[in-house]
Amino acid sequence: MSHLVTIYGGSGFVGRYIARRMAKEGWRVRVAVRKPNEALFVRTYGVVGQVEPVLCNVRNEASVASAIRGARAVVNCVGILSEVGKNTFQSIQAEAPGCIARAATQEGIERLVHISAIGADLEATSTYGQTKRAGEKVILSQYPQAVILRPSIIFGSEDQFFNRFAALTKVSGVLPIVGAHTRFQPVYVDDVAKAAVCAVLSTVEGGVYELGGPEIKTFRDLMQLMLRVIRRRRLIANVPFPIAASMGFLFDILNSASFGMIPAQITRDQVRSLRRDNVVSDGAKGFADFGLSPLALEPIMEEYLWRFRPSGQYEKLKESAQSLDT
Repeated sequence: MSHLVTIYGGSGFVGRYIARRMAKEGWRVRVAVRKPNEALFVRTYGVVGQVEPVLCNVRNEASVASAIRGARAVVNCVGILSEVGKNTFQSIQAEAPGCIARAATQEGIERLVHISAIGADLEATSTYGQTKRAGEKVILSQYPQAVILRPSIIFGSEDQFFNRFAALTKVSGVLPIVGAHTRFQPVYVDDVAKAAVCAVLSTVEGGVYELGGPEIKTFRDLMQLMLRVIRRRRLIANVPFPIAASMGFLFDILNSASFGMIPAQITRDQVRSLRRDNVVSDGAKGFADFGLSPLALEPIMEEYLWRFRPSGQYEKLKESAQSLDT
């Protein structure tokens, strides 16, 4: 019988790529999610019955323990970018990892992999960064041999970063950004998945690994690259941090007053995060320790942002025709 891996948040942006790759490795995959009916697409990643979504609330010890039962390995991909209702940074990113680690220890799990983030630090100015580090610490206290993966900003066809800003160019002549000079090291989502799978399958030692792509760019550089890929010209306007903080305060109030019905375009916590560079630390372990080389940014962006070009999939045909005319 093939081995079983439980992936908490396995239908999310990163989790689905890990689930697909684990299925290709021949493992049975249990995708633990809050809404299994919305995660039925993961079944297509393997043969009949190989990949199955199951109900799980990571805030509930019994629910977590039920989802892990019988597994040989566990991957935790659960995380949030903003707080909604009971899904707070503290409950999801600081407390839930401890719940998963305790269940893994009790079940005798052989391998535990946790997806964190660059910037995880108890001294961070953002609650996001503080709780990410708190989650790491509680996991390592319960399961010292765990592998912690800290990616920089993750991109891919389902991302909420480049897709969001590219969509904005269709309705606005201005791209407002916060932290134009903040540096990022974008990493392709499937490269993060490869590292997670390697961590499950290999004997790589436990500890923290920081994952960044081959290029370091400022926020403004990333937007300029995106505009070049989608063949559009827009004014990139940097919003000063004090103004952005005020905007975040107003959006937080609206979001709270509407019980989450009005999504915050930016939060105060995100503004605090954007004050800090998001790149791999000097001397940190990373892709090389898994024997992997991350892919470059632009070729991947070309594969999924084409739909935001003025003529969509026909843009390159028009460019080719124009070159022939000249």
